[in-house]
Amino acid sequence: MNQFILFFSKMRGMSRTPLKVTRRNVLIGFIGGFVAVGLLAILTEMGHGLWIMAPFGASCVLAFGVWDSPLSQPRNIIGGHLISTLTGLLVYHLVGGGFLSMAIGVGAAISFMMLAKMTHPPAGADPLVVIMAGSSWSFLFTPVLIGAVVIVAAALIINNLDRTRNYPTFWW
Repeated sequence: MNQFILFFSKMRGMSRTPLKVTRRNVLIGFIGGFVAVGLLAILTEMGHGLWIMAPFGASCVLAFGVWDSPLSQPRNIIGGHLISTLTGLLVYHLVGGGFLSMAIGVGAAISFMMLAKMTHPPAGADPLVVIMAGSSWSFLFTPVLIGAVVIVAAALIINNLDRTRNYPTFWW
């Protein structure tokens, strides 16, 4: 019984959120998300192929909202999306679709991102996108690689326009 109580007592949380919010950061977050997703949406609307997917919205939250997090750095954004999408494509093309493929894809993507030190939480959804859509191998390049590079390029420009931000905090 004591172990049971100890287990659930760990879920209480003992402190307040460490997140700091300033109006300046809120504005930069809006501008960054607007520009990055706007560019990808415009390219998609112009008929130049699929350039956007839902996990990119979450990548923008990290790139512009918590730009100094290790999970928000260029290698994590680009590498995480590539690793997770490749994992999803491999699972889909080897095993097929369905709930088991989605579970294997996400679990393996998390493991591979961690092993590569390129963990990027939004990329954890990439295997789901790939498997549910039945994507082809070209999905790895468009929208994934090109879209991730567009987000990183926007983050490099927009984050560094602010004199108090230094982005990235590391490349490798």
